[in-house]
Amino acid sequence: MSLEKQNAVTERKEDVESTPPYSSEPDYECEFTPAEQRKIIHRIDRRLVVTVGVLYCISLMDRTNLSSANIAGMSKELQLNVLSNGISRYSIVTLVFFTTYIVFQPPATVFVRKLGPRLFLSCIVVAWGAVMIGMGFTNDFSSLAALRVILGIFEAGFFPACVYLLSTWYSRYDVGKRYSVFYVLGCVASACAGILAFGLQQMHGLSNLSGWRWIFIIEGILTVVLGAGGYFALVDFPDKAHKSWKFLNEREVKFIIDRVDRDRGDANPEPFAIGKFLRAGLDIKIWGYALIFFCTTTVTYALAYFLPIILVVNMKFSIGAAQCLVAPPFIFAGIVMFLFSWVGDKYRTRGPIIIANMVLCLIGLPIMGWGGSPAVRYFGVFLTTAGANSNIPAAMTYQANNIRGQWKRAFCSATLVGFGGIGGIAGGLVFREQDAPFYFNGLYACIACCLLNIIVVCLLSLTFWRQNKRADRGEVELEHDDTSQPGFRYTI
Repeated sequence: MSLEKQNAVTERKEDVESTPPYSSEPDYECEFTPAEQRKIIHRIDRRLVVTVGVLYCISLMDRTNLSSANIAGMSKELQLNVLSNGISRYSIVTLVFFTTYIVFQPPATVFVRKLGPRLFLSCIVVAWGAVMIGMGFTNDFSSLAALRVILGIFEAGFFPACVYLLSTWYSRYDVGKRYSVFYVLGCVASACAGILAFGLQQMHGLSNLSGWRWIFIIEGILTVVLGAGGYFALVDFPDKAHKSWKFLNEREVKFIIDRVDRDRGDANPEPFAIGKFLRAGLDIKIWGYALIFFCTTTVTYALAYFLPIILVVNMKFSIGAAQCLVAPPFIFAGIVMFLFSWVGDKYRTRGPIIIANMVLCLIGLPIMGWGGSPAVRYFGVFLTTAGANSNIPAAMTYQANNIRGQWKRAFCSATLVGFGGIGGIAGGLVFREQDAPFYFNGLYACIACCLLNIIVVCLLSLTFWRQNKRADRGEVELEHDDTSQPGFRYTI
């Protein structure tokens, strides 16, 4: 290679190893001192990450409180343990949610870009809170299933919108910890949901309503209140964030946009074009990310919907104990999740984190299924819950680091979470009523998902390594179009 060509390649290459966390090139002049830059970033953390995290708490709680209500009397009162074509009515109720949840996700990412996250997210949160309240007054299986379908419509846009929104605010090596905090708050919800449900269940008989009904009603009211407050606390995309209530001014927003642009060159919004949005589907990597998320959510939803039931049926804990024993594994998962995300951001690696999470699951699942005593099997629940849930932010960060472009990012968020919804369908089926009390078939399915994840990550990482080498030699520009800056490199 000629000296001129070597110099050209060097100029284009992104210096990811020497980029400091709050500034970029040494010759970049910023009006804010490093200390002021850190304060701006931390202000965004407190306002954006905490707000979407709290809303995600209630999203996850509202989506998965079905299992707590089921063992609290709903199954008996609505006859949900009846089998239909080999599938219990309870499994059907969990599945119908995902029919609309999957279908409405792609258009939701377009709507959030057009309407803005403040209006869009606060409205859908209030709407699904109202649906949750309605679920507390259902009297039969059909009306419960119908409300779950409606719930899927409103919840469809929440998670992809949050993933998309967070990715627009942070550089690639800052976003991992933010996704982790966002999802850790969800783990807190999962940990507390069983305990909260047990407390609400004690309202049995109040106003002549069963205890399981109060689980839906009270949590629905809480959702409506937080959704309304979310309109004031949420922030818009960076290009309109200066209009958000008591947030950043225009100078501070410009610093954020410049910072993201120097990192990956896609901070400025692009005009919407349906062709540009759908063309992202031609990139096979996007479907690889989606497959990783599918395999991950199959395990997480299986745990979310069936863990209290497994604790009662397989491990012989009481109903009250089972609802409370859900908490410790999710607290442990939150610790593991943040630790792995910190390592991933510090050492700028993504694929090995996903593999490490899957190895945790592959150790935990056999212990959970074939351990000699309930205490040993419960220990397996800790490892499985930690590995599966830690992989949610790890998978989100993996895709966020390795794509560029506003509408490609929106399409990827939609497909990622859409496949997560398909994983929810699979997760609702893996632990079948007829497989009780050991649920071996469900455990085999979860193990297969973990192994497939490891294979896909290895293939993607090998591809990224080869493409980065080609880019280093000046043979190709990665993720490049007419509006993006040169020098992008994949994160392995």
